[in-house]
Amino acid sequence: MKKKRKITKAKINVRLTVFGVSLLFCIAIGKLSYVVLSNDVDGTDLTAFANNRNTVTETLPAKRGTIYDYSGEVLAQNVNSYTVIAYLSSSRTTDEKNPEHVIDKEKTANEIAPLINMTPEQIMKLLNQDLYQVELGPGGRGITELTKKQIEDLNLPGIDFIASTKRYYKMATFAPYIVGYARPDEKGKITGQMGIEAYYDKKLKGESGKKTYQQDAYGYQLPNNDKHPVYVEEAINGNDIYLTLDNSIQLIAENAVYTLADKHDLDWVTFSVMEAKTGRIVASASSPSFNLNTLDNIQSYLNPLTSYTYEPGSTMKIFSFMAAIEDGIYNGEDTFMSGTIKLKDETVIKDFNNTGWGSITYNTGFAYSSNVAATKLAQKLGTKKLKKFYESLGYGKTTDIELPGELPGKMTFTYESELANASFGQGITTTPVQNLQALSCLANNGTVLKPYIVDKIVDQNGKVVYQGKRTELNTVASKETIDQVKNLMYDVVYNGLSSSKYYAADNVKVIGKTGTAQIASPYGGYLTGKYDYIKSFAGLFPYENPEYIIYISVKQLVGETKDIADVVSDAIEEIAKTKKIIGTSSDIDKSKIIELSNYISKDTKVTTDFLEKKGLKVVVLGDGKYVINQYPLKGSVTTKDSKVFLLTNGSIFKMPDVSGWSSNELITFCKMIGLKYNINGYGNVASVSIPAGEAINFENTLEINLES
Repeated sequence: MKKKRKITKAKINVRLTVFGVSLLFCIAIGKLSYVVLSNDVDGTDLTAFANNRNTVTETLPAKRGTIYDYSGEVLAQNVNSYTVIAYLSSSRTTDEKNPEHVIDKEKTANEIAPLINMTPEQIMKLLNQDLYQVELGPGGRGITELTKKQIEDLNLPGIDFIASTKRYYKMATFAPYIVGYARPDEKGKITGQMGIEAYYDKKLKGESGKKTYQQDAYGYQLPNNDKHPVYVEEAINGNDIYLTLDNSIQLIAENAVYTLADKHDLDWVTFSVMEAKTGRIVASASSPSFNLNTLDNIQSYLNPLTSYTYEPGSTMKIFSFMAAIEDGIYNGEDTFMSGTIKLKDETVIKDFNNTGWGSITYNTGFAYSSNVAATKLAQKLGTKKLKKFYESLGYGKTTDIELPGELPGKMTFTYESELANASFGQGITTTPVQNLQALSCLANNGTVLKPYIVDKIVDQNGKVVYQGKRTELNTVASKETIDQVKNLMYDVVYNGLSSSKYYAADNVKVIGKTGTAQIASPYGGYLTGKYDYIKSFAGLFPYENPEYIIYISVKQLVGETKDIADVVSDAIEEIAKTKKIIGTSSDIDKSKIIELSNYISKDTKVTTDFLEKKGLKVVVLGDGKYVINQYPLKGSVTTKDSKVFLLTNGSIFKMPDVSGWSSNELITFCKMIGLKYNINGYGNVASVSIPAGEAINFENTLEINLES
């Protein structure tokens, strides 16, 4: 008989352990079999997971297109920029002989500060933080390649750079409301936010591409083969846009508004120029203005050309008289009693001097800008006809020029008093671009042209995908009517009141009409202050066959009509010289007219000698051997004893003797070399803060004192 074996507690524990391990092994085998045999585990598609766990999709950014002026001068482009960073943690340094963090904070701050426009104290405050790394901002953000190289040459331990792309505006204050600006959005993508940059944002930014590939466990891309294919969708770079702006005329317009705004207190001034036979906007300047790179001093986000709406005043008499002539009710030799006229509702319309000039002809009434004359003609026409004529010119609706935020203005009037006010530009509102459009009929035998600001759009392959062109809208008057209105406008400038005669230019015949409009009060009625007016001038030149249309308006100018006329007539003369519209008057000595060629890349001394022999006064900027820019530009015409500026490739600039220079000449000098300036007074140059012959320090501002 066998003896029973006693099962100890230890044996029981061993058996339980073996059983537990076996059970866990079976569960693991079961789970593994399920995973192998099943395509879906815990809601996850394992096949898709396996296929995609090493797949990487990388965005290929598109290059934003460049904006140019009409001649191909770069106005806006993408450039590499950098942010300066400083590593502060000593953990970065593994070899004391080659430190990779900031060692001498004081030396670092003192040497970098002047290069990024910050003080050493500001930088020291950043360097003394208990952080791994810091940005040296704000001055160290968005620096150029040149500044980066200057900092690298300092060989300071712990200083590094983060590369990025930014939008750079080569001519920072050139037509900022037209060009507009683009800035990174919340995702870091550069997006247009004003002007052409905003209006054509989609065309400028292009379309990003992508690259999809497999990578190994270490993050490296696997070779492109059938097993690990690489898929690439190339980026489509943004289109380039060429504007209609003419560099030389834009500079003339900007000088004009700056001169006016610098000499006088005013709310704003806007000055635009349009090519009369095409509708091409060649200049649009305004003040206040701002710097596109820094957005300094930006006071309004409305484009003055398209979004300033205001009562235009007596420039509208051009069109109320035109409507009467075209309707056949006008006889310029008929007379009327000027001064005042009482309407049926007891409203009294007065001429601007309140008393008038007695009994005068309607032709004289236009030259003297009589409100009574305009009212009488409007009464004969009636509300329906005058409103329809205004609307046929494009008033009351947008021109659809290629700019964002355009406003339509207001063209509503019903009652007799409203009709009277509309005949001389009160109670209705217009924009500068609408006025340019309406004026185009005077240069095209009654046909209205659509204004445009984009000359062409070019894709990444160099193909022109859009071409701006002359667009005729409709014909509003006969050639005979237009000729009669042009004669009336000629009399305004040459036979009208003394204030309008100031707009006459010496070297070209100008026709035009002045305007002085009351400013509507937000509380009803009109403002009543001495300077609470918007003064304007609408003109064309040359009189015989207009090539350019100009329109200037100034709000609350503390000054006289002559102050506006002075800058406008100077601008007309400069444009006439630049575009060879010179010598239309018989009293001009054509032997003194000189046409300029292209002197860029030519030897400085040889060019200077050549121009001086022609009787020109050459101002050489810099000590370089070669000319890199000039003013006036190639193809411009000028006269003997006029100044020609030659910018060279030198690095040392000395102050010339500028005594007696005009303010425009000195502004041109400062802008060509990039020198900051501040003007005091008006007239010609009396003194400047940098003596003649002294080397120019570009960190300083040139103080200019003018006197009559």
